[in-house]
Amino acid sequence: MKLNFETLIIFVQDIDKLKSFYVDILKLEILEEYQSEWLLLGSGNCKIGLHKIGRQYLEDGAPAFKFDNNTKVVFEIEEDIHQVRAELLSEQVLMKEITTFENYDYLLCDGEDPEGNVFQIKQRKK
Repeated sequence: MKLNFETLIIFVQDIDKLKSFYVDILKLEILEEYQSEWLLLGSGNCKIGLHKIGRQYLEDGAPAFKFDNNTKVVFEIEEDIHQVRAELLSEQVLMKEITTFENYDYLLCDGEDPEGNVFQIKQRKK
């Protein structure tokens, strides 16, 4: 069996809020959209789908929440990671410090989207 990774789907509470984040701030391309229920975004060779979580998983009247999950979306960048991190911080994006590992060819920086989904930017060391 040979599997080709095509799309990662993230279940979210507020498609419109996350659309602003992923399109306006991270500059991903909209490939498909369905009325605050589904948004398919292009990012290099992969797609990210934002799917509105079913009402049965939400409490009526509860405040917006952040998901606690074990998934991280990684974006490789060519721009200077320090500059990109500063730009994201200026947009009020929660970003951690830049880090790396011994004998590893990349600089790494984790951030969170407005619902707490973790993403990472990585830049090859020069």
